[in-house]
Amino acid sequence: MNRFEGTGEVGHRTPVLIVGGSLVGLSTSLFLGRLGVPHTLVERHSGTSVHPRGRGNNVRTMEVFRTAGVQRAIQEAASVLSDNNGILQAPSLVGDAGEWLFKEIDPGGGLARFSPAGWCLCSQNNLEPVLLERARELGGDLRFSTELMSFEQDGDGVVAQVKSRETGEHTTMRAEYLVAADGPRSPVRERLGIAQNGPGDLFHNVSVTFRSRGLAGVVGDRRFIVCYLTDPGADGALLPVDNQERWVFHAPWHPERGETLEEFTDERCRDHIRRAVGVPDLDVEITGRAPWHAAERIAERYADRRVFLVGDSAHEMPPTGAFGSNTGIQDAHNLAWKLSAVLGGWAGPGLLASYDAERRPVAEATSARASSRSVEHSHPGYAPDPGAGGPAGRKGGILNVVLGYRYPRGAVVDGDGTQPVVPDGLRLTGEPGTRSPHLWLERDGERISSLDLYERSLVLLSSAGGTGAWHTAAGRVARRLSVPLDSYRIGAGPDAELSPAAGTDWAEAHGVTAEGAVLVRPDGFVAWRSPEASADPETALREALTAILDKG
Repeated sequence: MNRFEGTGEVGHRTPVLIVGGSLVGLSTSLFLGRLGVPHTLVERHSGTSVHPRGRGNNVRTMEVFRTAGVQRAIQEAASVLSDNNGILQAPSLVGDAGEWLFKEIDPGGGLARFSPAGWCLCSQNNLEPVLLERARELGGDLRFSTELMSFEQDGDGVVAQVKSRETGEHTTMRAEYLVAADGPRSPVRERLGIAQNGPGDLFHNVSVTFRSRGLAGVVGDRRFIVCYLTDPGADGALLPVDNQERWVFHAPWHPERGETLEEFTDERCRDHIRRAVGVPDLDVEITGRAPWHAAERIAERYADRRVFLVGDSAHEMPPTGAFGSNTGIQDAHNLAWKLSAVLGGWAGPGLLASYDAERRPVAEATSARASSRSVEHSHPGYAPDPGAGGPAGRKGGILNVVLGYRYPRGAVVDGDGTQPVVPDGLRLTGEPGTRSPHLWLERDGERISSLDLYERSLVLLSSAGGTGAWHTAAGRVARRLSVPLDSYRIGAGPDAELSPAAGTDWAEAHGVTAEGAVLVRPDGFVAWRSPEASADPETALREALTAILDKG
């Protein structure tokens, strides 16, 4: 970082300042590092999370982690829970009573048709160190025990005052952009005066970590992700940490009735867990407790000039389904390539306006689904209004929420504004604003997913053979606009850069003819497509890129 004398204090310049070093902040650092964007991250805590929470990483999140090169490391960190599937609901764990809300995440392996990745159970305390290590390897300047004290914006960027919580030293930092990943009580959002919309607090729990060697024998071979225990006087949610002796129990907490956190003594928690499990003399050693609040709130805007909200600072949603953390990671992924493009000079600042236009509607639709899922699962402590989570909340299951969401508006051309952000079913057919279809391809003798092509540049797909007009146009437009644009011809001919798997028709999968072309963004979403040949492919492609990247 370049040192400078700004206001009489020694500070640092950085293109991007990330505030918050938890799951979403670290993901932002990872994605920016992959794109070669220098940045600084400040986090008030001394290290990563020590509490086993936020374990569900959905398939879209694992896709972006795959592209970012950390999928394997995350799977290794999550190996202890690799056999855990399904959600169980039972009056206790004694006997066979109970009902599986679902027994497998991906029954029959049908997910492989849509994605090269899968679901992964990796608790936040195991995931964050993986992200931290890789982000630092990529050159991220990550500073823990460092707190943002204040910031101001001007026409050229953001000036922030930060404080070391170890030494008390204050430092001035100047950034072109600030990304706030500072949680649901976001001081940055408060400082900007950005209001929130939504129902607000839904319910409260106390997360209790404990050790019990005897519990594994009671659980037996029921390898669940979570078990909702429904004893009326001791309901709660039980989650395995290692399937052996480390566990987490979420107990309902009712501060609205005057109940205080101090009332959750070791004795009370131990008795509650024993009754919920159904074993009065179960060995239970309480090792920690932490309150958490389930809420549904969405910031009324995700940006204020040069400051952007990501993760819980932008949206809160109930934990059922792990939608909140996944939505936050995908916020970071969406924003990172846009910051890279603007800082790199190959997009205009208007591209950054598409972040709010794209991500806020996704959060609104996803939070509604998360709340309805809490109703479906009868989450302990949640007493919703009558009718909440009705049929509308159940439409299309979960994959349509995880993979099928779309951007009708934003950095896309000809997005279909008549379609809902989260459709009723999963339909990935190359429409502008949707995640590009997954296809298996061969490149230089290596089997890859088409999704592996998208990260550092825009990508144009067209057919091998024929005139090669789209491929030629891509080269000319890339040079003329100074835009990173990779062009791949798919087919079996000698001019093909990619060969499709047997029986795969790339054009049909993307909703175009063999004479058409598809433009995909660095985040894997379709930006534009031409279903047919064009009389002037260079002009067509240039106009599309100009609109998408605010190059006018």
